[in-house]
Amino acid sequence: MKVNKNYQNLQESYLFSTIAKKVREYSGANPGKKIIRMGIGDVTLPLAPAVVSAMENASAEMGKAETFRGYGDEYGYAFLRETVCNYYNKKGAGLLPKEIFISDGAKCDVSNILDIFATGNTALIPDPVYPVYLDTNVMAGNKIVYAPGSEENNFLPMPDESIKSDIIYICSPNNPTGAVYSAQQLKKWVDYATAQDALILYDSAYEAFVCENLPTSIFQIEGARNCAIEIGSLSKMAGFTGTRCGWTIVPEELTRDGMNLHKMWSRRQATKYNQLPYIIQRGAEAAFSPAGLLQNREKIKYYMKNAATIADAMDEMKIWFCGGKNAPYVWLKCPGGLSSWEFFDKLLGEANVVGTPGAGFGAKGEGFFRLSSFGSNENTQEAVSRIKEMLS
Repeated sequence: MKVNKNYQNLQESYLFSTIAKKVREYSGANPGKKIIRMGIGDVTLPLAPAVVSAMENASAEMGKAETFRGYGDEYGYAFLRETVCNYYNKKGAGLLPKEIFISDGAKCDVSNILDIFATGNTALIPDPVYPVYLDTNVMAGNKIVYAPGSEENNFLPMPDESIKSDIIYICSPNNPTGAVYSAQQLKKWVDYATAQDALILYDSAYEAFVCENLPTSIFQIEGARNCAIEIGSLSKMAGFTGTRCGWTIVPEELTRDGMNLHKMWSRRQATKYNQLPYIIQRGAEAAFSPAGLLQNREKIKYYMKNAATIADAMDEMKIWFCGGKNAPYVWLKCPGGLSSWEFFDKLLGEANVVGTPGAGFGAKGEGFFRLSSFGSNENTQEAVSRIKEMLS
């Protein structure tokens, strides 16, 4: 037999596995130290009461013969597909419920979507960026080119007409940088993709954090239905990191290479995926209810208060940064000319604070660092005080 030798081209260890190993080793050697974790973007606040109540009711339904449910709709229950569709259409996206495919999260869909594309495509990936975009294309054996982010372009790279690409990855608000594209900037990406006959894979996992007049869906941009697939999630919007629920939006008329991508994704999901439990989907539906949206927005405000605390500290210390305003991440320039991993070690060893080295997100992330706002207000304030003292 033969195996997929593209795995040999992956980095030896996943970024967050390396961080976890370093933290374990430090904790083992310093058992009395209180470590504040501002690295991995995992939420800390509990599920909204509206969500919990809906899942409790759904659990009770599963315990009665007359309301018990077995296998669900292979694309997600109609009630949830319609709910997600309505959420987008209130933003002017102009979608149909059948264009929404429910899943167990954005990370899985970002990976699985490559099933409908041939091997050997050219993927245009921002640098720095969420590692899954890069790793899944390495696994697939695709050619990879980069759209370089930098301090000069505020980590919002724009299309380069001289670069040919087939699959374009856009994450806005961006992980790790927290940068957000304007409508005018996204229109340039849509026009570029159309001219290239390429496809945009748009990751909107952090759209609920946008508070300014900026796009929260690629389908708010004219022409996107003919060149884009959007992937969303309740992980950060509603605290579903451990509960799991996401979706992929594939316009009904979207075609490439003589094939209808909506039909292809439908077929792929019907063959390879067996849907989320009914209980989870009822909880997800409740997250979009008036009560659920209100409760989740309060949680987002809580996290964004942390982001403001971090951002204010960066301003005070005159450290360059982006993000922290429409996203739960602050992307800062490592002080003193330190490398990303040098600053990680210094922060852990001297302030007992864990962040994420920018170099782990790509070559253009070297010299930068990500801090997450998903902790408690108290821990965030303490961490910021420690950082200030360390750098004073």
